[in-house]
Amino acid sequence: MGRKVILIVLDSVGIGALPDAELYDDAGADTLGHVINTCHPALPNMMAMGLGNIDGASFDGAVAAPTAAYGKMREMSPGKDTTTGHWEIAGAQLSQPFPTFPDGFPRDFLDAFEKAVGRGTIGNKPASGTEIIEELGEEHLATGKLIVYTSADSVFQIAANERLVPLPELYRDCEIARSMLKGPLEVGRVIARPFVGEHAGEFKRTGARRDFSALPPTTMCDLIAASGRMVYGIGKIEDIFAHKGIVKSNHAAGNPACIEAALAAQAEDYEGLLFVNLVDTDMVYGHRRDVQGYADALAAFDARLPEFIAQMGPEDLLILTADHGCDPTHKGTDHTREHIPLLVYGATVKGGVNLHVRDTFADISATILDAFNIENTIHGTSFLSDIRA
Repeated sequence: MGRKVILIVLDSVGIGALPDAELYDDAGADTLGHVINTCHPALPNMMAMGLGNIDGASFDGAVAAPTAAYGKMREMSPGKDTTTGHWEIAGAQLSQPFPTFPDGFPRDFLDAFEKAVGRGTIGNKPASGTEIIEELGEEHLATGKLIVYTSADSVFQIAANERLVPLPELYRDCEIARSMLKGPLEVGRVIARPFVGEHAGEFKRTGARRDFSALPPTTMCDLIAASGRMVYGIGKIEDIFAHKGIVKSNHAAGNPACIEAALAAQAEDYEGLLFVNLVDTDMVYGHRRDVQGYADALAAFDARLPEFIAQMGPEDLLILTADHGCDPTHKGTDHTREHIPLLVYGATVKGGVNLHVRDTFADISATILDAFNIENTIHGTSFLSDIRA
């Protein structure tokens, strides 16, 4: 079996507010701390690795001899969204945030978009995805107009009932929007949000969501792929990177399916990066402020963690981290500007190494490139020499 780095992003599992969190109205946010201290999920495997030993952790669980190296990371880029977080993990730091639209998108853009897709639009405001289909789903079915909305993140989202707008048409409409949202309108992601149901109270989003990201600059994915190695994306990784640098992917939906897909991909014979996003903590529980659901999702992942470890080869690295916060006890329904946890495990890793607070998420990409002996031409500082056994 080839040497692998298994990089698992637990979507939105932040570990305490960043120093500049108050600029984002996120002072006091602490996703992991608030979830653990409220619901006390069983996380024996991550705690054994050193999750509770991370500097500043606000929850119990520190162990005397952590099996992994552990720390937390600051986000250098402005913002607190999925694209920005994943791109920085992969070595791409943004100097300016993607634009947001708290008052909705400009009318001239919507007029041009409606003409291009042949349908009108309703909504055009920041909203919770589940709430806006309850509010506008029946009008959408009656008029044929697309529900468009945004959030505190840099997104243009299109919700449509699968009976009225077939998935190929919805995806086409998203691609049209993606091509039109340029310059000052260049959002991080255009997101297809299909749903089913005929009446308010029974509308339900489906697993056929698709993300259409802005094209990233050079990332570790490009460098690893260019070296002839595998970059295997699980879940929405291929969408976040607009397929750039992704050699193979499995667009599984939901944590259980993504975990199964990741374990199957890990068992394949190749050398390279297995890049996994587990979205439910963010999409299903964080945004909906479901603290118990969030805790249960963490516990469910922790219970499967030994399966990843059992499949690891002697030179493999397992890296657990996040991309931002989404504290379900915080105000509002959006992401929170937080540190992300860092756990690094493997037969060649010295357990108990405290990596403290890293200056940028990009230290992950620098370390992965270092592990594959690929020159780092992007950002970040490798911590590989600090953790080698």
